[in-house]
Amino acid sequence: MKNVMILCGAGQIGMAIARRMGYGMKIIIGDKKYENAKAVADIMTAAGFDVTAVTMDLSERVSIQSMITEAQKYGSIKMLINAAGVSPSQAPIEAILKVDLYGTAVLLEEVGKVIAEGGVGITISSQSGHRMAQLSAKQDELLAITPAEELLSLDMLQPANIHDTLHAYQLAKRCNEKRVMAEAVKWGKRGARINSISPGIVVTPLAIDEFNGPRGDFYKNMFANCPAGRPGTADEIANAAELLMSDKGSFITGADFLIDGGATASYFYGPLKPEIKA
Repeated sequence: MKNVMILCGAGQIGMAIARRMGYGMKIIIGDKKYENAKAVADIMTAAGFDVTAVTMDLSERVSIQSMITEAQKYGSIKMLINAAGVSPSQAPIEAILKVDLYGTAVLLEEVGKVIAEGGVGITISSQSGHRMAQLSAKQDELLAITPAEELLSLDMLQPANIHDTLHAYQLAKRCNEKRVMAEAVKWGKRGARINSISPGIVVTPLAIDEFNGPRGDFYKNMFANCPAGRPGTADEIANAAELLMSDKGSFITGADFLIDGGATASYFYGPLKPEIKA
């Protein structure tokens, strides 16, 4: 039996983190599209990792539970990387909320029930959660602790209260950060840790969809006018994940790390600050 890593989402960021942390472990990679999971599994297997691909729909609790059951066949679940999700240009409001918000809440809850002592998790959030208007303390609390099956019934998440897909995505990522805080308390009782990373513009297929989507010029302007002056890479996100998932990060849990080349700083206090219309 081995220690097991669960990787949700067959993307570049998740694979970069898994390659950094998954040596010597059994890695279960789940994606809604099996062929995508298989493609990443093949790449990692060819590099010497022990990887099995499965179909996993983040929007369905039963599918998440099935992936966990498969993982447990190989040993104790010691690591979770959640890099699954859809972007504002890829899905309608309802799907963004069901996958990115509800699905992430369910995944953290279900893995938190079985995570091994000394285990650790990372979920990939987004700079978008830092970019929206502040919510009230009560709204933040509701996002943090409302039972997962009741989340999508919250007033603030009703379609009439959501402006567009970007707003839905921002709410989902704000919820991710708050759920991580609440779940860290529960995971701590099992001797485990959970954190989130909020990347900025990182060059991945998902980001390229955004560059070519309706907000493409906005995103290109964002990385051109952030302090770093460029988009990031998946391996730079993995650098932070390595700290958070290793013993060097043993005092870090319930936290969110914004890694965006300073884009959010520029949004509030620099050239990316939106003009206030009279």
